[in-house]
Amino acid sequence: MSPTTILIIIILYFGVLILISNLVSKKSSDNDTFFKANKNSKWYLVAFGMIGTALSGVTFISVPGEVGNPDLQFKYFQFVLGNAIGFIIIAKVLLPLYYRMNLTSIYGYIEQRLGTVSYKTAASIFLIGRTIGSAFRLYLVVIVLQRYVFDSFHVPFELTVLISLGLIFAYTYRGGLKTIIITDTLQTFFLVTSVFLTIFFICRSLNLSVFQAFETIKQSNYSKVFFFEDYLKGTYFWKQILGGIFVTIAIAGLDQDLMQKNLSCATIGEAQKNMFTFTGIFVIINIFFLSVGALLYLFAEKNGIAVPMVDGVARTDFLFPEIALKSLGIVPGIVFLLGLTAASFATTDSALTALTTSFCVDFLAMDKTKNLNKPNIVRIRHLVHIGFSFLMFLVIVVFNAVNDASVVKMIFKIASYTYGPLLGLYTFGLFMKSKTVYDKLVPFICLISPAICFFISKYSVELFGNYTFDNELIIVNGLITFIGLLLISKSTTQNTRY
Repeated sequence: MSPTTILIIIILYFGVLILISNLVSKKSSDNDTFFKANKNSKWYLVAFGMIGTALSGVTFISVPGEVGNPDLQFKYFQFVLGNAIGFIIIAKVLLPLYYRMNLTSIYGYIEQRLGTVSYKTAASIFLIGRTIGSAFRLYLVVIVLQRYVFDSFHVPFELTVLISLGLIFAYTYRGGLKTIIITDTLQTFFLVTSVFLTIFFICRSLNLSVFQAFETIKQSNYSKVFFFEDYLKGTYFWKQILGGIFVTIAIAGLDQDLMQKNLSCATIGEAQKNMFTFTGIFVIINIFFLSVGALLYLFAEKNGIAVPMVDGVARTDFLFPEIALKSLGIVPGIVFLLGLTAASFATTDSALTALTTSFCVDFLAMDKTKNLNKPNIVRIRHLVHIGFSFLMFLVIVVFNAVNDASVVKMIFKIASYTYGPLLGLYTFGLFMKSKTVYDKLVPFICLISPAICFFISKYSVELFGNYTFDNELIIVNGLITFIGLLLISKSTTQNTRY
């Protein structure tokens, strides 16, 4: 597929999203629409749209790419099972709490439970963690677009990033959450359709029926799911399960991004119905993503296709686009492109909206403003949205300059460091009802904990006899934060409602 064809498809794609944005926000583009989608979102639209937000370009490219590693294969599915348990815990424990308190920003719980400084600390952790994480996810799709499209037009990488973020800004800055619930539904449709059609096209190229393909995958060297052999390794089953549970609770249940969509449902019952439906679809779609990975390597073996090299290093992230855009034909290439774009931009548009909401509510106290929708207040929200777009641009450019690790590993490693203190803060708030903390000391605990975790992770082999930390590092981070909060806690005579 030629770069010009790809560029035309991208332009048409974003034209549709901008058109939807204008239609959705035509009647209202005020702050209530932007922050809460007027509290009348349909649960089934939220559930389906959240798939695109939760999966991202990381799942679309990096997860299939890692299947070819003989030490990993379908290892990721263990983590997905942990994710599913984590989503159920969120639905049963955290969502009822957020609805009971009628929150716009979920960090309002920390303010009422622990104090203003703790509240600002929690919101700051989210802003930092989500900005970095979302920037890395967008980086993944931008380097693909750069390699297969914009290099042909001699467009510099920085301009490609700027164009991508500019397009996202164009369809999110007015309608915010209300727009995103509609556009993410469309983007998830493209993503899911892309996965199924990719399997169909590869199966056809390998002369396999779908059922034969799954049997071939089962008999291949790429299909090992459960790893019980060595608890010292990062792939060990219980490490992945526990890591999946706590990473999900932290980066979904304690994250304004995914929770903001849930809070746009009219009732807690609809929000929980959304979460349970989303969880089922999430598990199933990840099985298909891993299957795509196995089929890609089988196709590559049959056709003599090597993993693409970048600066002398094999990059499995590029195997899927390499095959889809160069070896399967124009229709499969279009399907891949739509799926990748949908996965990556559905994550970033949602994150920008959540970052804007958190800053406006948690730091500018817009939810406490008497007239939330005055023109000057809406204008400030627009400026905040521009600010986070530019900040994400800077993070992507810096990451491109220094990155030398797998994107998927980097994202979850950063999540372990940034979201661990959130896990500790909420655990303390929920389970230590008779205690509060010396509020001004909380930021120091939330800085010390990740620093200790970095040291433990870096020297884990020397300290713990060849033990390697994986996603379970977030549990250690949360536990250290919790212990630190206990050390600066004091008994309270007041009744804690939440």
